[in-house]
Amino acid sequence: MRRVAAIDCGTNSIRLLIAELADDGRGATDVTRQMRIVRLGQGVDKTGRLNPDAIERTRVALSAYASEIEKAEVDAVRMVATSATRDAANAADFHDMVRATLGHPAEVVTGDEEARLSFTGAVSGLAEPGPYLVVDIGGGSTEFVLGSTEVTAARSVDIGCVRMTERHLHSDPPELAELAAATADISAAVDLALSTVPGSTAHTLVGLAGSVTTVTAIARGLNEYDPARIHHARVSREEVAFVTAGLAEMTREQRSGVGVMHPGRVDVIVAGGLILRTIMEKTGFDSALASEHDILDGIADSLA
Repeated sequence: MRRVAAIDCGTNSIRLLIAELADDGRGATDVTRQMRIVRLGQGVDKTGRLNPDAIERTRVALSAYASEIEKAEVDAVRMVATSATRDAANAADFHDMVRATLGHPAEVVTGDEEARLSFTGAVSGLAEPGPYLVVDIGGGSTEFVLGSTEVTAARSVDIGCVRMTERHLHSDPPELAELAAATADISAAVDLALSTVPGSTAHTLVGLAGSVTTVTAIARGLNEYDPARIHHARVSREEVAFVTAGLAEMTREQRSGVGVMHPGRVDVIVAGGLILRTIMEKTGFDSALASEHDILDGIADSLA
């Protein structure tokens, strides 16, 4: 067995997976899986720079992860940074912080590499038939990946729950005009992605990340977040539309009272729901399969 640590630092959250990989490269066992909302991409869409407070929040979370990694005595570490650090003019400040805190560099991967890692993590061990359209709805970008056992087409577009919220959804609750503007922006980006990735040719739509799993948990009527009940659960297009519309009518305070809602998703979940709803409408899928396994698992697998 080989023990590895994978870190995914996105626009909204930073996550850690310490896993033991089988010697034959088939299968992994979680040692620990953790997530913290740090909102590293706060304001990046508008300013083009990482906010110093956001870098500090990320440092605090990363310091805790570094302690976990040291205690676990891992054989290898890989940290991947995605949309927010691709866009930032002062990304060097972030990278200096990571080296000082973790003792390892952060790789700023391309959208294509992010898509490949997400696909690998999502489809490993999946019983549903392929080909798969995997959509990873992040804070700053959404990745579209098509394939069966290998990626055949991929595209990353700059729509994410944080980016769309900061750009369009300013009222509490969002006004109809704001929702319409966000939907139009999302729709154009989805059309762009699908011009490269023919999603309608897939047999199964697989949705990744917190927006998808939270909407699925609400649709399932869960009172608290339970990954075991969400992983590989199906959510219909009608359920996604219904849940998203309901969340859009709530204030942030009301959303915070939803049992499955992470506090860090309260203000961005409406945008995430709009992205998922639009993707399902544009591709024609009647349902999506929610996955708790994603880019983090792909990063760990890459260390086999």
